[in-house]
Parts: sequence; structure tokens; C-alpha cells
Amino acid sequence: MPIPLPTPFSPGPWAPGAPLLPRLVLEPTMARDGIFDGAWWPRSSHVLAELPDLITALGAHLGRIVRVGLDSAAWDEVPRSVVVNGCTVKINWFAASDATISITRGFQDHFLLLVVPPRTSKQTASSAMVGASVTGNHTPASELLLGQTSGPRQQCVTE
Repeated sequence: MPIPLPTPFSPGPWAPGAPLLPRLVLEPTMARDGIFDGAWWPRSSHVLAELPDLITALGAHLGRIVRVGLDSAAWDEVPRSVVVNGCTVKINWFAASDATISITRGFQDHFLLLVVPPRTSKQTASSAMVGASVTGNHTPASELLLGQTSGPRQQCVTE
């Protein structure tokens, strides 16, 4: 069963400007037997608003993140790097990387996450995130994002 990281939350009386936890689910064993090592559902296409919280959350679970690779067409104004918690994280961008983000924590130590587009419905996003975080997943991103996954269904993400 996928383990959400950090724990999903329900909307509440947040203080103005309070950061929101990233909507992130990782494959629980980190066995790297499937296509994806988890999934991320950003709230917007503003990379500078979304990426620091993702890197912080992943860093707490995986260790220091040194580089990310993402689809430049899916994001607004992609910089070459971002500073997170005092550390510079390099950003590589590619055209048409099929709804994914690669995370590098060391030399040749890569993780691949499905990126669920921000405006995706809760039901589709939840289904896609569960599918991408199942151990040994082999469903392509395009099928996951259409809700065509096989395997267990469960609600893992709340707004």
C-alpha cells in the first residue's frame, strides 16, 4: 500500500502565507522495480512556488537532492537552479518529458515521479498517484493520467 509523504491533510484554517505540504506519494519500498518511484501533484505551474517544498519533502525522505529534470513546456519560467534550505539545486529541462520529473540525489542515483497536472480532478489525480506508487508499476504516464490503471484503488490525496 502506498505511503503518503508527508501525510495528506484536509483544508483548514491556515495562516495567510503558510506553506502547504506538497501532494506527494512515494512507492513504499523504494525498490525501483517499476517505471515510477511515486507521484507529485503540484497546485500550480509556477515552478519557483512549487519546487522548493517538493525538494524539502523529498530531501527529508531521500537525502540531499542535487538536481531535478522537468518538462519545460509544463512550467512557467523555468530557471537553471533554485536555492532550497541554503543549498543550490540544479534544474535541467527537456521538451515533452511526458508528465514526469526526475530527481537526482547523487551521481547516477535517480528517481522518477509522475507529475499530475495542477488542474486534474481529485479522483483522477488520486487514481494516478496510487498507480504510480504501486511497487512494480509499469503503467505509462498517459494511461495513469487517464485513470486507466489496474490494481488497488484508494483515496490517497486530499485537497
